Order: sequence, then structure tokens, then C-alpha cells
Amino acid sequence: MAFKGNLWRHRDFLKFWTGDTITQFTGQISGLALPTVAILTLQVTGFQLGVLNALGFIAFPTLGLFVGVWMDRIRRKRVMIVANLVQVVTLASVPAAFVFGVLGLYQLYLVSLIMGTSTLFFDVAYQSYLPSLVNKEDVVEGNQKLQTSASAAGVIGPSVASVMMQLVGAAVSIIVDAFGTMASVFMLIAIRKPEPEHSSADGERHFFAEMKEGIWVITGNKLLWTQAGCTGTSNLGSNIFGVAVLLYAYRTLGVSKGVIGIAFTIGAMGFLVGVLISSTVTKRLGLGRAIALSAATSFGQLIVLLANSSLAVLVIGAAFFVSSIGGPIYNINQVSLRQIVTPNRLQGRMNATMRTIIWGTIPVGSLLGGALVTSWGIIPTLVLGSLITGSSFLWIVLGPIFKLSKQPEPVGD
Repeated sequence: MAFKGNLWRHRDFLKFWTGDTITQFTGQISGLALPTVAILTLQVTGFQLGVLNALGFIAFPTLGLFVGVWMDRIRRKRVMIVANLVQVVTLASVPAAFVFGVLGLYQLYLVSLIMGTSTLFFDVAYQSYLPSLVNKEDVVEGNQKLQTSASAAGVIGPSVASVMMQLVGAAVSIIVDAFGTMASVFMLIAIRKPEPEHSSADGERHFFAEMKEGIWVITGNKLLWTQAGCTGTSNLGSNIFGVAVLLYAYRTLGVSKGVIGIAFTIGAMGFLVGVLISSTVTKRLGLGRAIALSAATSFGQLIVLLANSSLAVLVIGAAFFVSSIGGPIYNINQVSLRQIVTPNRLQGRMNATMRTIIWGTIPVGSLLGGALVTSWGIIPTLVLGSLITGSSFLWIVLGPIFKLSKQPEPVGD
């Protein structure tokens, strides 16, 4: 579906997709470079790394519900532009501080916090914007195309990041993401389709009443609540695992920053496979079974335990490959499902409430991962994180989503 469909003739979607594709690629560099700077340059402890990761997501449980109401009141494209501009300045501060010899852990903490907060605003606006940019019947196609970009970036980006970190250093390489994010700003500005008017159901604006309505969209809908439980559980486990895996690679196995990206590239090939087979798997298994199977592939993270110093990159890559196959199948289907069953006037609040729940477990997982690495050690932390992530499929199997054979009919605006 990524290589055909109605949206190839949709000029504004193509601009939106182009900007997203650029930032998907350049974001791979900063995504790997920031923790690498912390581990190899600043020599952080496991707990400090957990704090760094947690700060990148702390805005979601603390501000998410408020942002959701705002996104249903204001122009979402403007929010994305401002959020991107904030990220440009924030990202550029890291190489600048490094060049002047003043880069420290507290600056990385602040960078992580600002990037996470701006990402909250951008992502809620981003996912709420797509259903107003394209027709509801084209939402699945749009998500498929966006996931294709993400998978391609995941394949190429980490290896490029490793090469750049080796050539110019991890801190300086982050400047590429600043330029990429600026390019996304220009693409968003070029979109001409006007957004629909945003208003509450009764024409009045009561902030906390609107927030309550957004919460009820998730808690009152068993399909969306099951999604929240599954994704939240997966994010909790994957971030426990995520704190430990780079420490495992750099400090236990002795992998260098010049080749670590190869492991992530191998893993991202699994993501690409998932994008390519998503439609086929969903048609053959049905929507619910496809989502359940895609969640269960996370057990593949356990393969990292087979790594040794000589084959470390390949084994870690194999673990990421297996566990990543299900990612796009899950994302395309579940994001499309919640966009389709939610009216446009509630998209911001629905996405923000969902983000508050599912990304609210990320800082918890990061802090817990950092604490467990310090108290238990790296290997037990990897095992626990993988088991929690994989068990998320039980939410789907035991809930109403498993019974769905296809996407439901779109609701009205």
C-alpha cells in the first residue's frame, strides 16, 4: 500500500510525508548519539542513564491531558511548526556546548526534557492532524506510508549515525538532526489545505469538562482501553530493556560506537519486513489476530542473551530484527483503529489521553531499568524487560480487539 493508493495524488499529504521522512532519518542520529554521549563521553551510571531517558517522556503523564484539550481548540499545524523550531534550537545546543568544552550531564538532562515536551505537543498534533488532512478512508494508507518512512529510516539511519559518530564524534553529529527538523518546518508551512474548525459539542468551552470528555473517550471504549493497556505494558518493558541494552553492548560486550549502528540497522530490517507484510498478515489473520501476533514478537528481545564479544553486533541485530517485525503491523493497525473510531473534534484529546497512558509508562520503565541495572545487574534487567514487553499481547487476546476481523466503519466528525 505504501507504493500505491490515492495519496500519491494528494499534494498536501506528500508534503507532510516528506517532512516526516526527513525527520525520521535525521532523528535516528540524535536518538543514538545522545545516549552514546552520556555513556562514552560523560561516563554516566546506569541510574543516570535511566533518568536521562525518563526525562524525555516525563511530559506525557504530566501534561498530556492538558495538551489534548488544547489540540482540539487550536490549529494543529501551527503547533507542529513551533514544536519543531524549539527542537532545532535544543538539538543545536549540544554540539555547540561540546565545541566550547562546556557540555555536561545537566545540559543533557535539560535537552532530554525539552525534546520530550516539544515531542508531546508535536505528536499529539501530528496524529490528530492526519485524519483532517486526508479522507477517513485513506487514513490506513496514510499510516502505512508514514510507517514505511520510519522503517526505511530505521534501516539506514543507525549505520549512518555510527559512521558520523566515528568521523565527527557523537555530540557534533546531532547537528544533522537540527537541520532535518528545520526542513520539516518548511514542508509543514507549504501545506495549503485549511484545517476544519475546532469546537466542543455544545459550542461552549469548559476546559476541564473537555478534558473529562477526552478521558472518557479512552476509558469508555473497550477497544481503545485495550489498546492503551497493551501499548502501555509494552512500553514499560521495552524501556526497562532499553536502558540495559546499550550498557550491555558498550560495557559488557565491548561494542564500539563505530559499529553499534549496524545492530540497529539489522533490527530495522525487521521493521521494514513488517511494513511490507502488514496488509497481507492482516488480511489473512484478521485484524485482531494480526495485532496480537505483532505484540508477541517482542519476546524476540531475549535473543540478545546469546551474544558474545565476537558476534555481539549480529546477535543483538537478530534480536532487534525478530522483535521489530511486529512493530509496524501493530502500529499501522492500532493507530488507524483509534483514528477511525474517534470523531475529528475529539482526535486531539483522544491521542493525548492515549499518549498520557501509553507513554506515561516510559519514564517509569526507564527509571526502573536504571535502578534494576544498578541493583540486579544488566542481564536480569534485560530478561525482565523482555518478558514484560512480550506479555503485552495478552491484553489483545483477552480483550475485544481479538474478535475484530477488519477495521470498523469510520465514525462521523
